[in-house]
Amino acid sequence: MALIDVDAERHGHPVDMIERIATLNDWSFDRSDDDEITISVDGSWSDYHVSLTWMDDLESLHLACAFDLKVPDRRKVEILQLLTLVNEQMWLGHFDLWSKEGVVVYRHSLLLTGGAEASAPQCEALLQGALEACERHYQAFQFVVWAGKSAEEAMQVVAFETAGEA
Repeated sequence: MALIDVDAERHGHPVDMIERIATLNDWSFDRSDDDEITISVDGSWSDYHVSLTWMDDLESLHLACAFDLKVPDRRKVEILQLLTLVNEQMWLGHFDLWSKEGVVVYRHSLLLTGGAEASAPQCEALLQGALEACERHYQAFQFVVWAGKSAEEAMQVVAFETAGEA
């Protein structure tokens, strides 16, 4: 249901902007078609696999960022508990469990309705927000999967912030 029928022409493709950012950061990427790019980013705790897809019908740039952590069936219930606790604290984006693959994924979208153009700062903020969320919470997910801890115990890990480096 459209409240106003706007026929706006888009001058640049949002995925082109993401490709430029990936190139400037020297990130490996694969552009499978005009509407999709997959980027590999080395993080402190894991390698992150970022997929960005332009969804023309929604006029939205969708981001999905996964990390190398497969959730075994026996830990899925506890991971779902952790997802709830983590997502309660998120202001932008959210974490999901892609149950078929058993992978935790951070998701967010940049809405560009009415022909709005994606700016470099917007795209950089979208990517930076995803990577920071994954870096901040990776250890909690790892704590539940590999150490067998509860979601509440794992949240204590991410709630503790250190200053400086050892």
